Amino acid sequence: MNKDYWKSSAEKLRSVKYLALMAVFIGIKTVLSGVFIPVSDNLRISVSFLVTTLEAFIIGPAAGIVSGALTDILGYMLFPTGPFFFGYTITAMSSMLVYALFFYRRQISVLKIIGAKATVNYLINVLMGSLWSAMMYGKAYLYYMTKSLVKNSVLLPVEIIMIIIVFNLMIPFLEKRKLVLPQNTHPIPLRITKN
Repeated sequence: MNKDYWKSSAEKLRSVKYLALMAVFIGIKTVLSGVFIPVSDNLRISVSFLVTTLEAFIIGPAAGIVSGALTDILGYMLFPTGPFFFGYTITAMSSMLVYALFFYRRQISVLKIIGAKATVNYLINVLMGSLWSAMMYGKAYLYYMTKSLVKNSVLLPVEIIMIIIVFNLMIPFLEKRKLVLPQNTHPIPLRITKN
């Protein structure tokens, strides 16, 4: 990754087209952040990661970090679930950064999707998220880490399949709108192509 990689993403913060697109993504992610299945304490099942992966693919790491922060703060204002904690904002920013580093200006592949989702699930959701839970709710770090590890491990294959399906559906549309770099003919198995 060179300076141009980061600069191309940062420039999206000055583009009316990309700012409008980010606003749409932030709105969708904010609404989806209020729709989830609670598991326990702060553990919940949500599909907002699908929108996050697409946005990171389009806008990259610099703009993605800004979008992640705004989404978390706006989501908390609209759907508060306890006291505000900046650690969760860092989590949202970090997730966008990881997805962008794997997807932005890259050829999408199943291995990249697996790598991105596993990194987010284990590094950010389990390790980082468990730290925030321990700080917020007072139980031992290991308690939250164990619960989060089980949840993230069980959901990982399902989430990977969901991302593959969404990317298969959206890549032709995003390519046509010149929002992403052209992909190889069949970057993802089962990719929908025009005959």
